[in-house]
Amino acid sequence: MSRLSWIVLTSLFLVACSNGEQTEQATVEAGLASTEPTGAANTTLSPYQLAVANQSRPEADRLRDGTRKPAEVLEFFDVTEGMQVLDMFSGGGYYTEILAYLVGPEGKVYAQNNQAYLDFVKDEVKIRFADDRLANVERLNIAVADLDLPANAIDVALLILSYHDLYYRPGDDSWPNIDGPAMLSDIYDSLKPGGVLGVVDHNANPGVDKVAAATDLHRIEMMVVRCEIESAGFGFAGSVDLLRSSEDDLSAPMFAEGIRGKTDRFVLRFHKPIAVGGEAAPSAACATWARERIDEQP
Repeated sequence: MSRLSWIVLTSLFLVACSNGEQTEQATVEAGLASTEPTGAANTTLSPYQLAVANQSRPEADRLRDGTRKPAEVLEFFDVTEGMQVLDMFSGGGYYTEILAYLVGPEGKVYAQNNQAYLDFVKDEVKIRFADDRLANVERLNIAVADLDLPANAIDVALLILSYHDLYYRPGDDSWPNIDGPAMLSDIYDSLKPGGVLGVVDHNANPGVDKVAAATDLHRIEMMVVRCEIESAGFGFAGSVDLLRSSEDDLSAPMFAEGIRGKTDRFVLRFHKPIAVGGEAAPSAACATWARERIDEQP
């Protein structure tokens, strides 16, 4: 039996559709919630679906699954059992908890938050980690500039709905300026050769000023993200349209009533080249995009 047998194997569809309280029947193994699976459930649900279906997850998290599609997103990023995963700007820990169940007791999740994120999520993160309920998670409550991970140690790094924060400028002391290239360099160094950097964010209209989009709308143009990450030496490994929405005209703040949770979001995957010193060159798509941006300048 797989080590994933500690994950709660209740039906994903039952969790998504039920309006009533679900009875949790869990045991604790290595500090993580678990139950014995039935053979049928074990063969019909993927490891990603099993992690999402874990009954120990808060009800508020499960209510967000329909619009976030975490099982599909993490499968695209190829997170698997036993991995070391870095969850940058992990916020309240929505993805952190799913990752903890997915990588299992032999894996580890590093959940990074700076003080601004901790102030924003407040009690949510305290409740999530109370009583050491996610024993394979190490919290990194540090500034981005202080990120100090061993080289070539991380299998997958994630920036979920947070890349735009590199350009967020609220005009007060509530958010620090972040050196984006330095952060990407640190992530690059921490990843194993062949390691994955996964990014999800709220899309912005092409050509919009990235500081204005991040500050006023909490959005960022997809090609800005792609080409900045390629410039940091990562190779582009593809995208998937899981979270795209044609109903979002990209002009409203992501918190706006009627659009929150329904924004057009891009999902991008990058990799650290396997060859030592073999940083990937920017793609033809990014070279073309850069030339077009120069041509558009007055």
